[in-house]
Amino acid sequence: MNDSPKLAPNARDRGHSTNLVGVPTGLLASAAYNDYPVPLRIAGVREMYGSMFEMLKQSESAEEAAEVFQDYMGVVFGLEQEQLEKGAKADVPKERRRFRSSYMRLLRGWGFDSNSAEGAVLKGWVESRFGLFPTYHKGVIDRVSGNGWVTYVEEKMSSRFHNNSIHTQLDLLYEFCQWAMARYFLKGRKHVRLYRGMNDFDEHQIVERIDKRSFVIRLNNLVSFSDDREVADQFGDYIIETHVPASKILYFLRLIPQAPLKGESEYMVIGGDYTVKASYL
Repeated sequence: MNDSPKLAPNARDRGHSTNLVGVPTGLLASAAYNDYPVPLRIAGVREMYGSMFEMLKQSESAEEAAEVFQDYMGVVFGLEQEQLEKGAKADVPKERRRFRSSYMRLLRGWGFDSNSAEGAVLKGWVESRFGLFPTYHKGVIDRVSGNGWVTYVEEKMSSRFHNNSIHTQLDLLYEFCQWAMARYFLKGRKHVRLYRGMNDFDEHQIVERIDKRSFVIRLNNLVSFSDDREVADQFGDYIIETHVPASKILYFLRLIPQAPLKGESEYMVIGGDYTVKASYL
């Protein structure tokens, strides 16, 4: 691997001074947090929606829990089945359709293009809840006054996605993911080994070089990984490998099998600084 990646500018400017998860943003954004993670809870979500978690406790499998979650979201947020799956029914006249923003619509948009408007809304949710600034959206975001930041803010505030408590929907998705991983998927583990393929380091810059193949890298505040190295190989010449704490996972396909991501091995990971091992194909 060559030495072309440059150190990230403004290495301390990683996020807001406050967030909604009870861990200082500076610590949450650090590689040290990833080594010694603590559980994260978005303030008030489990208390406000305790009935959902009571119903989830009755599930006997991950698949049954996913059904409970989707049914609950459909009732609370008025999401009709076609909105959760493929969009409005073709035989319903446009003037009679009532569009309600849906977490599934955002996942679908992210799966198609993480730099889409849906991707901006998801990155905006991470910024709001975890305090982490995005570093890339259709271009490098290196300062608040820059064009990249302006584009990101315009898209994350789009009225198309903020008519149905979309941030609350994402809060519940995150909390459900944390609950389900602890109950069904992790079996006591705190980390998941994941891989990401990249063609360059424009989106994720190097913060510190440890040795020729080990780095501390600044990830975008929301980014896709894979738990299958062969799948990651398809997305770039550089392959980075890291251990992601469970508390920084927003979503993975096995959580709700109906959701449309790139493949069965994709994970949506909350960013910050990560210690990674990198290789060049």
